[in-house]
Amino acid sequence: MERTFIMLKPDAVKNKHIGDILQRIEKEGFKILGMKFLKLSLEDAKQFYAVHAARPFYNDLCTYMASGPIVACALERDNAVAHWRDVIGATDPKEAKAGTIRALFAESKEANAVHGSDSVANALQEIAFFFKGYELN
Repeated sequence: MERTFIMLKPDAVKNKHIGDILQRIEKEGFKILGMKFLKLSLEDAKQFYAVHAARPFYNDLCTYMASGPIVACALERDNAVAHWRDVIGATDPKEAKAGTIRALFAESKEANAVHGSDSVANALQEIAFFFKGYELN
């Protein structure tokens, strides 16, 4: 079994899509190992997205991610990282396939409802950022 990290972004929380997205997670066969509802500080957002620090969108992304509550989840299933990325769709909801989470719930390329780890290695780092080992089932 493989693990991945996902995060429901402030727009998904604000627009009351938590339940819909959690249902989709379960429908897709993921086991929820851990889940937290919290608000990131700007410093936490900058640390989490440090890999993008040199990118032009970094500051706006961090400000946005600290703008409201998020839901952080550690998930598990076979081929978890790739499967979740298929489920969420393209970063830009205009390019996301019909039926994907971003096609259904995203507002824009930045406010695109969800984050998903892009590799197993990053998933493990991202899970560790939000969860202590004993917090995962």
